[in-house]
Order: sequence, then C-alpha cells, then structure tokens
Amino acid sequence: MTKEELKIVFFGTPDFAVESLSRLVDGGYNVVAVVTMPDKPAGRGRQLQQSDVKRYAVEHGLPVLQPVSLKDEAFIEELRGYGAQLFIVIAFRMLPEAVWQMPPLGTFNLHASLLPRYRGAAPINWAVMNGDTETGVTTFFLKHEIDTGDVIQQRSCPIGRHDNVEDIHDRLMVMGADMVIETVDAIIAGTVKPIPQDQMLTAGQQATPAPKIFKDTCRIDWTRPAEQVYNHIRGLSPYPAAWTVILNEAGNEVTTLKIYQTGEPEPFGESECPEPGAIRADRKTLRIACADGWLQIMQLQQSGKKRMDTDAFLRGFIMTITMRCQ
Repeated sequence: MTKEELKIVFFGTPDFAVESLSRLVDGGYNVVAVVTMPDKPAGRGRQLQQSDVKRYAVEHGLPVLQPVSLKDEAFIEELRGYGAQLFIVIAFRMLPEAVWQMPPLGTFNLHASLLPRYRGAAPINWAVMNGDTETGVTTFFLKHEIDTGDVIQQRSCPIGRHDNVEDIHDRLMVMGADMVIETVDAIIAGTVKPIPQDQMLTAGQQATPAPKIFKDTCRIDWTRPAEQVYNHIRGLSPYPAAWTVILNEAGNEVTTLKIYQTGEPEPFGESECPEPGAIRADRKTLRIACADGWLQIMQLQQSGKKRMDTDAFLRGFIMTITMRCQ
C-alpha cells in the first residue's frame, strides 16, 4: 500500500494539530476527511468561531465533519462511508470504541508527553509546572482507557530553565508532526512494533496524571517555595496564566493580576522574614515573597487591562507597603 492509496481520517481541533495535518496534506498523503469540534461562540459578539483545524481543512478543500456527539449513529455511518484504513487523533476528544476500532489499521494518537508520564488533558503544562527538565511526544494506538495504549514511537525534548508552556508547545508541535509522518510510514511499511506502556514502567513506578487545568489550578500559592511558584507561573504562561489577588491592609481585594514572567528565585536577606505574599515595590520593580525567597515580577496583566511589563504597570498603579498578595 502507498501513501496515496492509504485513506486517512484526521481528528483534531487546535493549532497544535494543524502542523501535523498540513504535513500530511503537503506530503501527498490521502486525507479523505477531517473531524473537528463544532463551531463555538467566542468574543464580545459571541459569533461562531471555527477551530484552527477546520479553517485549514476548508482552505484546502478537505471534507469536514463536526459531530455534536461522537456516538451519533448518523455521524458513525458517514464516517464509515469514507472507507478509511487509518485514523489519526491529535488534541481531540476521547473517541468511543465504535469509532476508534473502525479502521482496519487502527487509530493512533499523538500525545505531547513521554507516556506513561503525563496522561491527561494538559501534559505540557504539568511537565513545566512540576519543574521537569525533559518532555517529548509519543504516538500510540488507542484503547479503552485514556492515553494508555501501546506506544509506537517516542522522542524527547529538553525543557530549558526559562522555557514556558508556549515555548515547549511550539517545539513539540513541530517534533510531533515529524513523528506523525514517521508513524504513518511505518504503518504502511508494516514495521510497527508497539510496546505496552506497562512494560515501560520500571519497578515501583506509576503513570503520571496531567488533569485538565481549571481556574483554581492557576491561582498562585505564595506559601510554597519560590522555586515551585516560579515553575507554576512558567507552566501556565501565556495561557491560561497564573493569577493572584492583591489585598489592602484591611484584607479587601484591590485588584487581580495575571503573572506571565518572573525573574529567578532570590533568597531572603539575612534580616528578612516576610510573610508569604508580602510585596516590596519601587517605581520600577515588584517583588513578592514566597515561603523561602522572593520572585521579581517581570510581566503581568491587571484585571481589565492589557499585558505589560512591570515598570509600565507601576507607573499607573499606586502600590502601598501594606498591600499583599493572596
């Protein structure tokens, strides 16, 4: 079977998936249909917005399916009508068994972690938030439990000391697209030898979860060590962004800040013992106390305003010594 003869259905939604889809199309692979999320209202006007994958598919004349329910019989029959031998899933919803078992060559997923580490919805975020120095991409065949299928290929990627989620996302997006092509070629050639994830765990190891990020996940806990807060902020920047509340002396909320970038953790001075969340500011710099040191805030966004450097924020915000973060 050649790449022109192999019929592929591609499942995906965000820009992370577009890179792989474009590689397939540009490489002459036979993508017969694309499945993506239904259009969703967004913005002030709540106008319907297409997913990144849909925009690409429409621009390149690919048939697009947007089922509300993946278990809908009409959708399943339409999908079956394309006669695809292989499904590829990248950054999409969990597929029902009736869908992922449909193609004779299987359904594989590209996941942005070195499985079995970071199974779940937010693998890049959690790898950076946990201070890891390495992550990567994995292709694996789907099975019942999410992100547990047999591994086809893996490739690692370093996480730099100052990298944030956007940096790692962009690297893994390109690396993952390379691996998708390699995986499809291996499937065509019949050289794939999948490895069960249980065999990849050494004695005593367990798979690492990477659950969905919620608003409360993003709130900064200043009682943690500065190193952990530093990683927490990197792991949520630029989206959805770590946040904190500034309180006045009476404990009333003054404003909310999203924090995108900080300097390296700085230890307290010998005579310093501030409470976590204590603020030290002058006209150009803003430092906030953690459990064991300071973090200097470099970029932030006040509620209702644009993202800016800290010195610009301090020119328009009166910071008093009695204010603190929580």
